Amino acid sequence: MISENGMSEIQSGQATDAIRHADILIVGGGLSGTMLAAQLLRLPGRRSVLVIEPRAELGRGEAYSAVELGHTLNGNAARMSVDPDNADDLTQWLTDYIAAGGWPESDEQHVPISELFPPRGIFGLYVQQRLAQAQAVGALNGSTVEHVRAEVVDLQTDDDSVRLTLSDGQRLQGDFAVLATGMFPAARTPQTESSGLNAAALDPWDVAAMQQLDPQSTVLIIGSGLTMVDAVVSLEQAGHRGPIEVFSRHGLLPHVRRQPPAWADFLAEDHSIRTPRQLVRELRRHCRDAIAQGIDWQAPLDTVRAHIARLWSQATDVQRRQFVRHVRPWWESHHHRSPPLSAELVARLHGEGRLRIQAASFKGLEPSVNGEVSIRIRRRGEAQTTVVSGAALINSSGIEYDWRRVARPLPQRLLAHGLIKPGHLALGIAAEVDGAVLDADGRAASRLFAMGPPLRGMWWESTAVTDVASQAKALAVRVATSLTL
Repeated sequence: MISENGMSEIQSGQATDAIRHADILIVGGGLSGTMLAAQLLRLPGRRSVLVIEPRAELGRGEAYSAVELGHTLNGNAARMSVDPDNADDLTQWLTDYIAAGGWPESDEQHVPISELFPPRGIFGLYVQQRLAQAQAVGALNGSTVEHVRAEVVDLQTDDDSVRLTLSDGQRLQGDFAVLATGMFPAARTPQTESSGLNAAALDPWDVAAMQQLDPQSTVLIIGSGLTMVDAVVSLEQAGHRGPIEVFSRHGLLPHVRRQPPAWADFLAEDHSIRTPRQLVRELRRHCRDAIAQGIDWQAPLDTVRAHIARLWSQATDVQRRQFVRHVRPWWESHHHRSPPLSAELVARLHGEGRLRIQAASFKGLEPSVNGEVSIRIRRRGEAQTTVVSGAALINSSGIEYDWRRVARPLPQRLLAHGLIKPGHLALGIAAEVDGAVLDADGRAASRLFAMGPPLRGMWWESTAVTDVASQAKALAVRVATSLTL
């Protein structure tokens, strides 16, 4: 069957006793899996690839399945190219897309196309079109990519192959497999030790569900990062006009993303900076210097991005723990910044007193009274807990990176088989530099690889589009080379 995006698709429900073979099996068809497939198609040689993804379309995953125009990328077009060899690729695609009549609302931002923050749904379309172009290139060499619409529920390896079992009973066998599972948003991920939070909470991106609320009712949100910003946008688009109470441990909001001028890459010039403490001290000094010169403090901060993988990978576990415990909340709010239009909405609602940010920890659900949702919190600096209630609750606590806590079949089976082990600080899974997955005993797999968010513990920043694009290119070469050996 041919899907809407032109990709050959094997539908669920077509279970068979036969084992289907392909050269490469990609587990996950969001950004990571789609970019890997595209890179494999562009390489010389003939190979067959199956991408196993339960969604109807490839290239979207959790992040780019959003349909509301208000849910935008948190980076501008110049920062979000899926082509590691062309930083202007998205800008060029958007230029053609807008000229053809797409996204007429872009005129409202009054900025050059390179500085636009596209809706995530449109970005997903861009990814799909780049895959389609790669598919045409691959066809010249006889390479194929097919979308198998199912969920992988088990994976096993031997010396010669990798075998997958799918949710619809299909069995696949490949020479190599890649875990490109993407992110597990806390709001949509069942947990092995569930607090019941998700069962009681609204999806942060479900505008239709929010339209069923009393517009003047109080909504409670747990977490104050970018998912919270999305949730506020969803509430606004749903017509909600009541109070919004946000609770997070540190009470920090994401800063707005601006377009600062270039700043000297001080980390490239000084390799003696190695620890989190040294980095923070030097970064603060550069930010003060920038402000004294009338330059946006985001300018020196943005130079750090290119060095995070090196700094994180060479740090000790003690230093990593120090960073996560003491620096991470501020790093997240300063580095993972909000798109301007979303930030303006949050600032406006905060200024009107409709949105309140409170530094408080979530301690659990309480029995509901009069149809309201009640939670127990402990505000920072207080010993006693407090119960607060609202008409609805939204879990905006971010991403679940600890695979031991993800109650989905594949992560649990991989752990049970001993085929993976948790990454540093239980962030994602452990792997070699080339993406080869490490098993429970620390041995590198010869046929199982990982890329993107699962490698959070290895690189820290392993979720951004540019990170994923670079990893996809390198891993495609690695796997394609192994196929010829």
